[in-house]
Amino acid sequence: MKKTILSTLLLMVGLTAYTQIKYGSVFSITNDNDLYISITQDRYYTNGVFLNYSFTVDSVSNKLLKKIYSFELGQKLYSPFRANVGDISEHDRPFAGYLYVGAGFKKFYKNSSYFRLSGEIGVIGPSALGEQSMNFVHSIYGFDSADGWKYQMKDAFALNFGVDFVQPITKRLNYFDLNWKNSANLGTVFTDISTGIFSRIGTRKLQSIANSVGFGSNLNNKKSIFNNEVESFFYFNPMLRFAIYDATIQGSFLTKNNAVTYKLRPLVLTTEFGFWFTANRFNFKYMIVHHTKKLESEKVPGGNLYGGIQINYLFN
Repeated sequence: MKKTILSTLLLMVGLTAYTQIKYGSVFSITNDNDLYISITQDRYYTNGVFLNYSFTVDSVSNKLLKKIYSFELGQKLYSPFRANVGDISEHDRPFAGYLYVGAGFKKFYKNSSYFRLSGEIGVIGPSALGEQSMNFVHSIYGFDSADGWKYQMKDAFALNFGVDFVQPITKRLNYFDLNWKNSANLGTVFTDISTGIFSRIGTRKLQSIANSVGFGSNLNNKKSIFNNEVESFFYFNPMLRFAIYDATIQGSFLTKNNAVTYKLRPLVLTTEFGFWFTANRFNFKYMIVHHTKKLESEKVPGGNLYGGIQINYLFN
């Protein structure tokens, strides 16, 4: 009997310790690539690599639940309908690379809203090492080296700022929520505004916006009112974007005489859906993104798909 009681107490202590786990920092690696949805497709936004470090700080107030700072190194690659297009007349989208370092912060409020502000500084053009990165990826998969990067966008300084705001539409239910998401970008690379919906459908009980991997908020220090909980959910995120400027398509206004440029299509519908789950210190995401036509090129189809994966490691 005593052994049974002791075992029960030890189990309760173990469960309590598990539910009170707090990790205040995270390192994440994200890779976007159309290979995640097709082994034959290699076009348009063809690869993105992002390394991110984020951490939470003591910032609880009457209105604020949590504040998180982040730093990021990223690279985005763009190409025509395939990576080997030596004839410039066949370029239905310009070759372009964008390399940057960024920093930002997120604020999570007691009314369940969320605000993010970020900035990026870097370069587009040959100095972004797009051709070298694409050929490195191709060498891993045994593909031919890319042909056509000599016509890529010229070097140009990149400075961009971004802002996000999320407000709940419905009260968070156990396994479903609906949130209104708004975003804007302003800078020498991208300028646009977007609005849409972010919805989660959980296979487990959902966490609040201020403590969910879906919003990058599952970081907690000793003063946090939250613990790191197990999460598992599908998400759906359609966004309507009004595009004003895109240097990877139009060319930077800081340079002249780029070999290939196109006019923008102002309205773009982007739909992202995927799955998140957590496993102690690790978080995993798989996503698929569809977007409508972004530029005035007759050869570009009405829509395009790519996929992405993200792996997070949490620590103190």
